[in-house]
Amino acid sequence: MNLNALQAFGKEMLQANNIDTKGKDKDFAQRFSQHLDSIELLFNEIYGNHYHRNESFNALLSSIIHSYQQRSTTLLKKDAAKQKQGNWYLSHTITGMSLYVDRFAGNLNGLTNKLNYFDELGVNFLHLMPVFESPAGESDGGYAVSNFRKVDERFGSNEDLNTLIEKMNAQNMYLMLDIVLNHTSHHHEWAQKAKAGDPFYQEFFYFYDNRDIPNQLDQTMPEIFPESSPGSFTYIPECNKWVMTVFHHYQWDLNYSNPNVFVAMLDTVLYYANLGVDILRIDAPAFIWKQLGTTCQNLPQAHTLLRLIKQCVQVASPGMALLGEAIVAPDEIIKYFGTDQFIAKECDVAYNATQMALQWDALATGDTGVMLAAQHPIMQKPYGCTWIAYTRCHDDIGLGYDDYMIERAGFNPYQHRTYLKNYFAGWQEGSVAAGALFSVNPKTGDARISGSLASLCGLEKAVEWNSADEIENALRKIILMQAHSMFMGGIPMLFYGDELAYTNDYSYLQDPGKSYDNRWMHRPIMNWERNEKRKEHTTFEYRIFNETKKMISTRNKLEVMSDTKNVTWMTPHNIHVAGFIRSNEHKKLYCLFNYKNSASFVTWYAFKEHGERPSVLHDHWTGNDYQVGNDNEYFVLPPFSFALLEAK
Repeated sequence: MNLNALQAFGKEMLQANNIDTKGKDKDFAQRFSQHLDSIELLFNEIYGNHYHRNESFNALLSSIIHSYQQRSTTLLKKDAAKQKQGNWYLSHTITGMSLYVDRFAGNLNGLTNKLNYFDELGVNFLHLMPVFESPAGESDGGYAVSNFRKVDERFGSNEDLNTLIEKMNAQNMYLMLDIVLNHTSHHHEWAQKAKAGDPFYQEFFYFYDNRDIPNQLDQTMPEIFPESSPGSFTYIPECNKWVMTVFHHYQWDLNYSNPNVFVAMLDTVLYYANLGVDILRIDAPAFIWKQLGTTCQNLPQAHTLLRLIKQCVQVASPGMALLGEAIVAPDEIIKYFGTDQFIAKECDVAYNATQMALQWDALATGDTGVMLAAQHPIMQKPYGCTWIAYTRCHDDIGLGYDDYMIERAGFNPYQHRTYLKNYFAGWQEGSVAAGALFSVNPKTGDARISGSLASLCGLEKAVEWNSADEIENALRKIILMQAHSMFMGGIPMLFYGDELAYTNDYSYLQDPGKSYDNRWMHRPIMNWERNEKRKEHTTFEYRIFNETKKMISTRNKLEVMSDTKNVTWMTPHNIHVAGFIRSNEHKKLYCLFNYKNSASFVTWYAFKEHGERPSVLHDHWTGNDYQVGNDNEYFVLPPFSFALLEAK
C-alpha cells in the first residue's frame, strides 16, 4: 500500500472507531498518523506474504485504537506529563527495587501496606516479579504463565493490583511488570486447546508430527537448562506431536511466524499499559524468533518484532517504556536499543548485565583490568536509552563478557573463568564467598553463580568465623558494589533484602518445588521483625540500610547522574581502582571505586587529564574536601571504598 493510500486507510479506521481527530483525540490521531508507515513497514517485513496478512494488520490497528480508547484519564495525564519531560526514565531521581510480592510482603495487600518502607529508603520504582497466574510446581518463578490477565490467587486479585497501583500513583512511584513473550504455560487456554487437537491454536506453537525437524533444530540450539530440562522439545501424548519447549517442558514456545500470535500478544502488552505499567519488562526477547540452522537466539526478526511493538506502544500508550531482558553478549545487547534507522527506537531500557558481571569479576580478583577492557561495546548505548544498573537480580550471575576482553587484561579466559566460578562457589583457597554454581553444563564447563549479595561478599562466612575484620570487609564490599551500580549510569535497581544485608536463605531446600533450583537461596523470605533492626545503630541492617539510603539521597541531589550518555572512563593509574567521570555543562564528578583489600593510591595527575584541571575536590560521600596535589602525590582510597569527587 503506498503512503497516500495507507494514510487514507488509517483515517477511515479512526473515523470508523469514532476517534475525534480534531478534538479530544487529536494527539492520539497525530501519533497514529505519524507511526502508521513504520508500523506497516515492520509488519510487512515479517508478515507481508502471510495469507492472513490483511485481516491481521487490521486487527493490529484495531487493537491500538481500542487500547487508547480504554486508557484512563489518569494515565492520559501521565502520558502528557512524561512526553513533556522527554525521556523521563533517564532521570537521576528514579531508584528501583525488584522483589517477589509473596516473599517480600505475603501478598499485594501486604505490599500496599509496605509502601512507606520504600519511601523511608528512597525507592520510588518497583519491579514486581511475575504476579499473573502460573501453576504451582510448574511456575518457573512465575514465568510459566497460564493466564496473562489474571492475578494469581496466592498474590491476591486484580482488584488488589489495581489498588496497589492507585496508591503508588498517589505517592509518585513507578511500576514495572513482566510480560513473557516467548512462551506460555502448558496450562494456558491456548495450549489446552492445542493439546485437544484444535488446529487454530496448534499454529500458536511449534508442533511437529515427528522428530525430523526437532532433531535438526537441536543441532544448533543451545540447551538453556541442561541439568534440569535437557533438550528443546517435549512429546505431547494427547495429540501425538512434539512441541518446542526451549526453557522447561511445561513452557511452550509461541510461534511468532503466525501473525495471530503477534496480535494477541500485542493486545496483552497494551492491556498491561492500561493497568498503569510505567516500564514493561519483556522477558527473554532474544528467543522469540526461531529459524532452522541457527541458535534461534538474537535473530533479526526478533528485533523487527520488538520495533513493531515499540511503534504500537508509542501510539497507544506513549508513557510506557519497554525493557528488553536480553542477557546476551555485550555486542548483542546494544542491538536491543535499535540499529540503522531504528536506533533508540526498539527497547528503551536494557539490563547492563555485562557491567554487573564485571563488578563481580573485579571483586573476586581485586583487579579492574577486565572491566576496563570490556567498556567499549557498553559505551555504544545510544542517547535516549538507558540501563538497569544492578549488582544482582532474581536470576543467576552469568559471566557473559567475551574471552577477548579477558585476554586484553592479560588473563587466560578458561583459567580466569574457572577461578571466578571456584571463588564464588567458595572452593578457591582464600575465598570468603558462600555461593553456588547454577546450570552447570558438563559438556562445556559453563556455569553461572547463585548467592545473595551479602553472602557472595563474604558476610555469611565472616559471621560464622566471628571475624570482626572479615565482617567489616564484607560490609564495605556490599556498599562498594551497590555504589558502583548506583552511580555508573542508568536506573539503579536494588534486589530486595540486599538493602538489609540478607545472607543466603536455605529454606528452599525443604520445598520440593524449589529444591532443584539453587537460585532460590538469593530470593529470601523477608522477616519483618528482623527488618526492624534497621533502626538499631549497632546492627548490620542499620548500617547497610542507612548507607544505601544515603547513596540514593546523594544521587537524587546530583543532576549529573541523569543518564545523558555522560560517562568517560579515566585512565587506569591503579589497576585495583575503577574510575569514571560523570559530567554535564555544569559539573564534573570523578567516581572512584577501590576493589583492593588494602588502601589504593591514585596519582593526582589522573584528575588533570580531562579538560580543566581542578584545584579542590569535594567528596559527596564523606563530605571531605581535598586539595589536588602534585603529580607525584596521591589521593588515597581506603580498602573496598569509593569516592564521588566534584571539582569545586
